[in-house]
Amino acid sequence: MKLVLPTFLIAVAIGYARGGRLATLGLLRLRWQGLAVAGLTLQILLWPGGSWPLTYLYLSFVVLAVFAVANIRTTGVPLILIGIVLNFTVIAVNRGMPVSRAAIVNSGQASTMDELVNDGGAKHHLASSEDELRFLGDVIALRPLEQAISVGDIFTYGGVMVLIAAGMGRRRRDPVTTSELVGGAGHVDG
Repeated sequence: MKLVLPTFLIAVAIGYARGGRLATLGLLRLRWQGLAVAGLTLQILLWPGGSWPLTYLYLSFVVLAVFAVANIRTTGVPLILIGIVLNFTVIAVNRGMPVSRAAIVNSGQASTMDELVNDGGAKHHLASSEDELRFLGDVIALRPLEQAISVGDIFTYGGVMVLIAAGMGRRRRDPVTTSELVGGAGHVDG
């Protein structure tokens, strides 16, 4: 969740650099937006213990994937879908997201290691030799944000940045016609 604000700010900066406007983002039409809200809510409301939280986590990924497929033709959404699939794959195979010890330490979160070992909740657990596809887990350290992220996160947040920047649009410039370049608008020497 620490990536949400930086992702938004970078995307908006890129959108403005491209000549877009934040107000234009409101014109972006996505299908079944409620699915995105529901999927993210399911992930936020996860609590530790039992098998239901893991079921909710799986359900959240399915709901998010359906939303992405419904909007696959929207710029940025294919990247988001790739990220969802990558994260879901590693979580489904390992019954949670494996987080590497090195990524935790290198991201400045060493103090949270005990919490992750003892109670990482349904979503995260300390990676071990028993985990499959560990390279898809949270193995990338982002020191400035004190966050360990996955390859899937890079695709997801990258897709969100592309979606926002593209959704801001680009101011259109009035086309210049040949007659304007030669002798003025609508004037033809003959």
